Amino acid sequence: MALDKGLVLMSDTRTNSGVDNISTFRKMFRWQQPDERIIVLMTAGNLATTQAVISQLEERNKAPDQRHNTLFEAPTMFQVAVEVGRLLRDTIQTSQCDNGQEGEGRFTASMILAGQIKGMQPRLFMLYPEGNFIEASPDTPFFQIGETKYGRPILLRGYEHDMEFEDAVKLLMVSFDSTLKANLSVGMPLDLLVIGRDRFEPLHEKRIDKNDLYFQAISSMWGDSLKEAVHALPEYSFED
Repeated sequence: MALDKGLVLMSDTRTNSGVDNISTFRKMFRWQQPDERIIVLMTAGNLATTQAVISQLEERNKAPDQRHNTLFEAPTMFQVAVEVGRLLRDTIQTSQCDNGQEGEGRFTASMILAGQIKGMQPRLFMLYPEGNFIEASPDTPFFQIGETKYGRPILLRGYEHDMEFEDAVKLLMVSFDSTLKANLSVGMPLDLLVIGRDRFEPLHEKRIDKNDLYFQAISSMWGDSLKEAVHALPEYSFED
């Protein structure tokens, strides 16, 4: 989510290959250079694909030859998006070719790229499996990947570009709570990251597990508030 004050990011950690094969894996990854840049990737889709992309980015960052260091040497966030998109596309194509016809459609994945480079604006991109991407704008100020339909209405109704970080976190928690209630493919713990404008380190970072008292309160109070709101709506009558 892009705000006037910066960026707010949240991801779940559940991956599954059917109801009998559910695991927990981190889907949010962060790299930073002090006082120079901070870059975050969030992933959805085939786990082998997304882990392959993250591993390749990590290896490039460790290499002595910095010419191919996508995250730390790219001059703009747009160039980071171009390179990560290309890497995502090539990884998917390689996996599909190695697995022949059986691999078609199995290795798809998408990503959200967020961050800021010194002297530039915070930027937010959504990367598609084909390697292309779109950037957040005033008309489209937030992105979702993975399971999107249950939490999206909450964001559409509650988002304001000038909202405080704390209110944005509450909004994301309500959105995720609605998704958790409706779909077993999304599960806790949740990872939260807040990036302030021109701060090249996290302003706030937290892992929210099922025992988190604040999230439990948000979930309970949101459910009660919905019931109260329904009762407060104008009365409907079966009479003309």
